[in-house]
Amino acid sequence: MTAVDVDLLRAVEQFIFREARLQDEHAYEEWESLWTDDGVYWVPYGGDDPDPETSMSIIYDNRSRIGLRVKQFLTGKRHAQTPPSRIRHLVSNVEILDDDGDEVRAGANFIVTESRERGLVTWAGRSEYTLRRVDDGGFAMARKKVVLVNNDRELYTLAFLI
Repeated sequence: MTAVDVDLLRAVEQFIFREARLQDEHAYEEWESLWTDDGVYWVPYGGDDPDPETSMSIIYDNRSRIGLRVKQFLTGKRHAQTPPSRIRHLVSNVEILDDDGDEVRAGANFIVTESRERGLVTWAGRSEYTLRRVDDGGFAMARKKVVLVNNDRELYTLAFLI
Protein backbone atom coordinates (compact mmCIF):
# COMPACT_ATOMS: atom_id res chain seq x y z
CA MET A 1 0.00 0.00 0.00
CA THR A 2 1.35 3.39 -1.02
CA ALA A 3 1.49 6.23 1.48
CA VAL A 4 -1.00 9.02 0.85
CA ASP A 5 0.30 12.56 0.43
CA VAL A 6 -2.17 14.13 2.85
CA ASP A 7 -1.41 17.70 1.75
CA LEU A 8 -2.04 16.80 -1.89
CA LEU A 9 -5.22 14.93 -1.01
CA ARG A 10 -6.47 17.94 0.97
CA ALA A 11 -5.71 20.33 -1.91
CA VAL A 12 -7.52 18.06 -4.38
CA GLU A 13 -10.49 17.68 -2.02
CA GLN A 14 -10.74 21.44 -1.61
CA PHE A 15 -10.70 21.93 -5.39
CA ILE A 16 -13.44 19.33 -5.90
CA PHE A 17 -15.54 20.69 -3.03
CA ARG A 18 -15.22 24.23 -4.43
CA GLU A 19 -16.26 23.05 -7.88
CA ALA A 20 -19.38 21.43 -6.37
CA ARG A 21 -20.25 24.55 -4.40
CA LEU A 22 -19.95 26.76 -7.48
CA GLN A 23 -22.37 24.47 -9.30
CA ASP A 24 -24.79 24.49 -6.35
CA GLU A 25 -24.71 28.29 -6.30
CA HIS A 26 -25.10 28.56 -10.10
CA ALA A 27 -21.81 30.50 -10.16
CA TYR A 28 -21.15 29.30 -13.68
CA GLU A 29 -18.69 32.01 -14.73
CA GLU A 30 -16.51 31.17 -11.75
CA TRP A 31 -17.03 27.44 -12.43
CA GLU A 32 -15.94 27.97 -16.04
CA SER A 33 -12.75 29.67 -14.85
CA LEU A 34 -11.68 26.39 -13.21
CA TRP A 35 -11.09 24.81 -16.66
CA THR A 36 -7.92 24.66 -18.74
CA ASP A 37 -8.05 25.94 -22.33
CA ASP A 38 -8.05 22.34 -23.60
CA GLY A 39 -10.56 21.03 -21.03
CA VAL A 40 -12.96 18.17 -21.78
CA TYR A 41 -16.23 17.54 -19.90
CA TRP A 42 -17.63 14.05 -20.51
CA VAL A 43 -20.72 12.26 -19.24
CA PRO A 44 -20.74 8.85 -20.93
CA TYR A 45 -23.85 6.94 -21.89
CA GLY A 46 -24.24 3.18 -21.60
CA GLY A 47 -21.43 2.08 -19.33
CA ASP A 48 -18.36 3.21 -17.43
CA ASP A 49 -15.87 3.72 -20.22
CA PRO A 50 -17.21 3.64 -23.78
CA ASP A 51 -15.14 5.39 -26.45
CA PRO A 52 -16.57 8.93 -26.69
CA GLU A 53 -15.38 9.21 -30.30
CA THR A 54 -17.44 6.22 -31.45
CA SER A 55 -20.23 5.94 -28.85
CA MET A 56 -23.05 8.23 -27.87
CA SER A 57 -22.48 10.44 -24.83
CA ILE A 58 -24.85 12.37 -22.61
CA ILE A 59 -22.34 15.24 -22.70
CA TYR A 60 -19.00 15.37 -24.49
CA ASP A 61 -17.87 19.00 -24.53
CA ASN A 62 -14.58 20.57 -25.44
CA ARG A 63 -13.55 23.88 -23.86
CA SER A 64 -15.38 25.95 -26.46
CA ARG A 65 -18.64 24.07 -25.87
CA ILE A 66 -18.23 24.41 -22.09
CA GLY A 67 -18.04 28.19 -22.56
CA LEU A 68 -21.09 28.19 -24.84
CA ARG A 69 -23.07 26.11 -22.33
CA VAL A 70 -22.23 28.62 -19.57
CA LYS A 71 -23.24 31.56 -21.78
CA GLN A 72 -26.58 29.86 -22.42
CA PHE A 73 -27.19 29.48 -18.68
CA LEU A 74 -26.35 33.14 -18.10
CA THR A 75 -28.90 34.44 -20.64
CA GLY A 76 -31.73 33.48 -18.30
CA LYS A 77 -33.56 32.19 -21.36
CA ARG A 78 -32.69 28.53 -20.97
CA HIS A 79 -36.21 27.15 -20.64
CA ALA A 80 -35.16 23.98 -18.83
CA GLN A 81 -33.51 26.13 -16.14
CA THR A 82 -36.19 28.80 -15.66
CA PRO A 83 -36.34 28.97 -12.73
CA PRO A 84 -32.97 27.38 -11.99
CA SER A 85 -32.90 23.98 -10.34
CA ARG A 86 -32.11 24.02 -6.66
CA ILE A 87 -29.24 21.55 -6.35
CA ARG A 88 -26.86 20.23 -3.73
CA HIS A 89 -23.82 18.06 -4.29
CA LEU A 90 -22.58 15.62 -1.68
CA VAL A 91 -19.05 14.51 -2.54
CA SER A 92 -17.23 11.66 -0.84
CA ASN A 93 -14.54 9.02 -1.22
CA VAL A 94 -12.07 11.43 -2.81
CA GLU A 95 -8.89 9.63 -3.75
CA ILE A 96 -5.73 10.31 -5.70
CA LEU A 97 -5.47 7.86 -8.61
CA ASP A 98 -2.21 9.08 -10.14
CA ASP A 99 0.23 11.97 -9.91
CA ASP A 100 2.81 12.48 -12.63
CA GLY A 101 4.09 15.80 -11.29
CA ASP A 102 2.20 17.93 -13.86
CA GLU A 103 -1.27 16.46 -13.52
CA VAL A 104 -3.17 14.69 -10.78
CA ARG A 105 -5.89 12.16 -11.58
CA ALA A 106 -8.47 11.94 -8.82
CA GLY A 107 -11.80 10.24 -8.30
CA ALA A 108 -14.80 10.99 -6.10
CA ASN A 109 -18.28 9.61 -5.57
CA PHE A 110 -21.23 12.00 -5.58
CA ILE A 111 -24.93 12.34 -4.99
CA VAL A 112 -26.72 15.38 -6.42
CA THR A 113 -30.23 16.24 -5.34
CA GLU A 114 -32.16 18.42 -7.78
CA SER A 115 -35.42 20.14 -6.90
CA ARG A 116 -37.68 21.09 -9.83
CA GLU A 117 -41.39 21.39 -10.47
CA ARG A 118 -41.50 17.62 -11.07
CA GLY A 119 -40.18 17.06 -7.55
CA LEU A 120 -36.85 15.80 -6.25
CA VAL A 121 -34.52 13.88 -8.53
CA THR A 122 -31.40 12.16 -7.26
CA TRP A 123 -28.36 11.74 -9.46
CA ALA A 124 -25.52 9.51 -8.26
CA GLY A 125 -22.23 8.41 -9.71
CA ARG A 126 -18.49 8.82 -9.76
CA SER A 127 -16.46 11.66 -11.18
CA GLU A 128 -12.90 11.31 -12.39
CA TYR A 129 -10.81 14.45 -12.67
CA THR A 130 -7.58 15.32 -14.38
CA LEU A 131 -6.28 18.35 -12.52
CA ARG A 132 -3.36 20.24 -14.00
CA ARG A 133 -1.01 22.11 -11.71
CA VAL A 134 -0.95 25.85 -12.41
CA ASP A 135 1.59 28.57 -11.64
CA ASP A 136 -0.07 29.76 -8.43
CA GLY A 137 0.31 26.29 -6.90
CA GLY A 138 -3.32 25.38 -7.40
CA PHE A 139 -5.13 23.33 -10.02
CA ALA A 140 -7.16 23.77 -13.18
CA MET A 141 -9.52 21.12 -14.52
CA ALA A 142 -8.24 19.54 -17.74
CA ARG A 143 -10.83 16.76 -17.80
CA LYS A 144 -13.92 15.77 -15.89
CA LYS A 145 -15.66 12.48 -16.54
CA VAL A 146 -18.98 11.92 -14.78
CA VAL A 147 -20.25 8.33 -14.77
CA LEU A 148 -23.87 8.23 -13.64
CA VAL A 149 -24.93 4.95 -12.03
CA ASN A 150 -27.99 4.86 -14.29
CA ASN A 151 -26.37 6.00 -17.52
CA ASP A 152 -27.69 2.91 -19.29
CA ARG A 153 -31.34 3.87 -18.69
CA GLU A 154 -33.73 6.62 -19.70
CA LEU A 155 -32.76 9.82 -17.89
CA TYR A 156 -34.63 12.94 -16.88
CA THR A 157 -33.52 16.04 -18.70
CA LEU A 158 -30.08 16.87 -17.42
CA ALA A 159 -30.42 20.65 -17.62
CA PHE A 160 -27.70 21.62 -15.14
CA LEU A 161 -24.01 20.84 -14.82
CA ILE A 162 -23.09 17.78 -12.80
